[in-house]
Amino acid sequence: QVQLVESGGGLVQAGGSLRLSCAASGRTFSSYAMGWFRQAPGKEREFVAAIGWTGTNTGYADSVKGRFTISRDRAKNTVYLQMNSLKPEDTAVYYCAARGGAYVRWSPDEYDYWGQGTQVTVSS
Repeated sequence: QVQLVESGGGLVQAGGSLRLSCAASGRTFSSYAMGWFRQAPGKEREFVAAIGWTGTNTGYADSVKGRFTISRDRAKNTVYLQMNSLKPEDTAVYYCAARGGAYVRWSPDEYDYWGQGTQVTVSS
């Protein structure tokens, strides 16, 4: 079992930055690939970014490529999402997720564990 707790969300103006954190506990964190997803009101949960268990393999949604960066600190059992040049359309609840396995995946169905989410609101 893996427990995930997100933090770092908040209200920011368009063009601003936020860094989300996801602290993991439980089973060996380094054995899991990690992902960030988001869900806006009335929309389905969508993939944002993912990172493999070594930290060298990453993937991003086209909508955030070049603006968001995912990273992980294995010593701290934490994964981060640095979000720059934020836009109002980035407003959503952001979820951290973990899946057993080395490689990134884009579908939320392939993730085994989920955090409670953190709200990100970008004002125009």
